[in-house]
Amino acid sequence: MISESTLLEKTPRQLFIGGEWVDGSAGTFPVKDPATGDTLLEIADASPEDGIRALDAAVAAQEEWAATPPRTRSNILRRAFDLLTERAEEFALLMTLEMGKPLAESRGEVTYGGEFLRWFSEEAVRVAGRYGSNPEGTGHMLISQRPVGPCFFITPWNFPLAMATRKIAPALAAGCTVVVKPAELTPLTTLAFVQLLVEAGLPAGVVNVVTTTHSGALSAPIISDPRLRKLSFTGSTPVGKKLIAQAAEGVLRVSMELGGNAPFVVFDDADLDKAVDGAMLAKFRNIGQACTAANRFIVQEPVAAEFARRVTARVAEMRVGRGTEDGVQIGPLIDRKAVEGTQALVADAVARGARLLTGGESVEGAGSFYAPTVLSDVAAGSDILREEIFGPVLAITTFADEDEGVRLANDTEFGLVSYVFTEDLARGLRMIDRLDTGMMGLNVGVVSNAAAPFGGVKQSGMGREGGLEGIHEYLSTKYTLVPAT
Repeated sequence: MISESTLLEKTPRQLFIGGEWVDGSAGTFPVKDPATGDTLLEIADASPEDGIRALDAAVAAQEEWAATPPRTRSNILRRAFDLLTERAEEFALLMTLEMGKPLAESRGEVTYGGEFLRWFSEEAVRVAGRYGSNPEGTGHMLISQRPVGPCFFITPWNFPLAMATRKIAPALAAGCTVVVKPAELTPLTTLAFVQLLVEAGLPAGVVNVVTTTHSGALSAPIISDPRLRKLSFTGSTPVGKKLIAQAAEGVLRVSMELGGNAPFVVFDDADLDKAVDGAMLAKFRNIGQACTAANRFIVQEPVAAEFARRVTARVAEMRVGRGTEDGVQIGPLIDRKAVEGTQALVADAVARGARLLTGGESVEGAGSFYAPTVLSDVAAGSDILREEIFGPVLAITTFADEDEGVRLANDTEFGLVSYVFTEDLARGLRMIDRLDTGMMGLNVGVVSNAAAPFGGVKQSGMGREGGLEGIHEYLSTKYTLVPAT
């Protein structure tokens, strides 16, 4: 594997605007390793003026990119997939350094993120319309799909590669140009990825990247610019609401993948081995820092004690450490603020009567580590049942019958994903209809797939990423009436 120092030396540190690497007008800022607190690199800090320059470049490239044959766009995305596959270890290490997740999980993200490049390389050549007579027989209806136009993407810190590819790939496939603002905490992967896109043959101006510590100040003028036609954001619901309000002024197309509070429902007829395996994936993947992470473990009373015993035994054995170390399963949280937030949720639950079965404390020393934790008998009204944890804490509450389980699962303003474990197929099918979420895992702990539509309902957002639906977020439908001859 490439050394950390060599990898960082080859990682871009500037803004990417109009096909050129340029300095930021606001100076530089440090990107830190959350496992040590050390600075990895100093990179360009963009000003609002830099953001508008990036939009200028995207607008200038839009017409030519939209006119580029779909097969050409497809080939570029496919070459990007091949290059990413070749350099999987480099991207995995870079993500682990800047975000903290174990290398095994970073490798999984490279695979997952790469699949969006491959999937949308195939969808680029399948954008279709239709043609047929109108009911009156007086003409023919021609329905076509056109690129929406220049897009602005705001990506989160927790999946720095997959969240970039999940937005960029369908936009490029549809014929849209983009400006990307990666998260301040984990921008290096996006900079390395755009460098890869250039090598794959992407023309200048089609993708532009601006890194900044002034997110709101940079984003506002881009969103208010009448040349922008699409905004896509992944992050918290409060920020998403503000962005939707800003986007409303220009009636922008928006895709919002916002907060989650995923219920993990275990019925008394569940296969507990499957349920425990699913719980470990649904809760502790990405150190619990995922919008799809199971947040509330709602377990039917007859099996609650045994489920708690089994997951506690597994969690207590998890190894905590820097993600580059062999055998590490739990890396650091993204920063000290995240540790403090996690500790506050645990303390509130314990104060309300929850039993602490393992963990429950931050790890002393450098970095921002929190011990993997299990809580049982979590009382109704506890903050941990209302708020997204975003940390390695598994909180168990109980229910008596199916109706109560459904009520507890739906008792949230969020609706991204749910997990259900039952060996009763009829019950599982009922849960598909009864649970208010955009996605559901039935006897599985991970649902994400590039070929499937990712997204939620209620305050978890709008729009879908991935699947057949993903490219349509970047297309507008045009109807033309052709008179009968």
